[in-house]
Amino acid sequence: MMKKFEYNDARELVQYAKEAEGKYLYEIDKKDMLKNTNVKGSVGHIIEASYFGYDINSNAEADFADVGIELKATGIMKMKSGKLKAKERLVLNIINYMKEYQFDFYHSSFWTKNQKLLLFFYEYKKNKENKMDRDNTQIVKVELFEFPEEDLEIIKSDWKIINDKIKNGEAHLLSEGDTLILGACTKGSTAEKSLRQQPFSDIKAKQRAYSIKQGYMSSLVRKYITNEHLESITSSKEINQKSLEQILEERFEPYIGMKDYEIAEKLNIKLSNGKSKVPHLVSHMLGIKGNDLNKIEEFEKFNIKFKTINLNYKGNLKEHMSFEQIDFHEYLNTDWEDSALKEKFEATKWLFVVFKENENKEKIFHSIKLWNMPAEDINNHLHQFYIDTQKVLRDGVILKETKRGMSNNLPGAKDNLICHIRPKAKDGSDQYELPGGQWITKQCFWLNKEYIFNIIEPI
Repeated sequence: MMKKFEYNDARELVQYAKEAEGKYLYEIDKKDMLKNTNVKGSVGHIIEASYFGYDINSNAEADFADVGIELKATGIMKMKSGKLKAKERLVLNIINYMKEYQFDFYHSSFWTKNQKLLLFFYEYKKNKENKMDRDNTQIVKVELFEFPEEDLEIIKSDWKIINDKIKNGEAHLLSEGDTLILGACTKGSTAEKSLRQQPFSDIKAKQRAYSIKQGYMSSLVRKYITNEHLESITSSKEINQKSLEQILEERFEPYIGMKDYEIAEKLNIKLSNGKSKVPHLVSHMLGIKGNDLNKIEEFEKFNIKFKTINLNYKGNLKEHMSFEQIDFHEYLNTDWEDSALKEKFEATKWLFVVFKENENKEKIFHSIKLWNMPAEDINNHLHQFYIDTQKVLRDGVILKETKRGMSNNLPGAKDNLICHIRPKAKDGSDQYELPGGQWITKQCFWLNKEYIFNIIEPI
């Protein structure tokens, strides 16, 4: 039996923890836990049980309660560009709806357990079976993390948004998109089995846990590991005095009603004609150089993605809004609760930048909208779309040749109130293989233009 690590204070604990840097899991796995593929939360549990010699638990207090430190393992991944990012959100403790609303922030279960986090960053790699290569998992960095004051103010606001929904009997309407750093992510293998009572409504709510969003975790990867600097559009003082939406509106307000080339002249930049035209314009409107809006500190930290909306001179939306190419194999083999689609719309905020054409087809800057998909739409329409798509894939996609090309029976714009599937490819020969072996023109996920128009219409 492994001896339990003894320490006198937090300094000794952290010093011992840092000795794990550079080591592989198999080097610290003294209990042969790597051989047990059923070990849940494998990396964190191996570290806790094999490196520190502590029994795995789900206590309300922090893992090292006497010094108020919670142990957490968090994965990092190498992107195609070679840069590192957080693999996923950092899941913390389960939210007890029946108790949490009774406390203020500093007595909440979140703060009691997670005010100091001993973070073990490990590099996530896949093996030949496309699963985590646990034999080659290395601890890259160990840091004792405490939330900086400017981020703590945002987290307090996030916690209040979550707590207010519980108090209002709306725990079933919680969504990660409601908040900036601290999320309330679903926790449980299936929605049906993980439904929980809430105090001010008879409607059962999905079990959720506090989590630190992936974007914020990626900002910690930059801070502690890569030392990459991103430009910021605001200051810590400003973001604690105003909402992010207010700040963005103030940045864009001077340009409302101006033609795109007039904005370019005002900013003393050259307006390009390629795909980078609008991102280039938007970044300079925000006071940032370059075209990559993902390199804005706040956009990464708060998981904000940018989309352009073009209205014609009558004020109608010109087209549906396209997103990523659909991986039909992932759709077919992944349950809704674990799907990338659900996580994308639960965890992401979208900055819609709206341009409107005049009679001369000139683009005039109209407005912005910071938006996240409401929980009702995720749980109903988006969920139904996913289930319908899975059914078609299971039954076999029906392809028919028509005068306009090849049609299919995947969910179209008339089949769902908010989203659909349609082709987005270089040409008809740009195809990929469906799970059933058929070949189809590459397809993308789209939000219906009527749905988007209803989001921006109140502007």
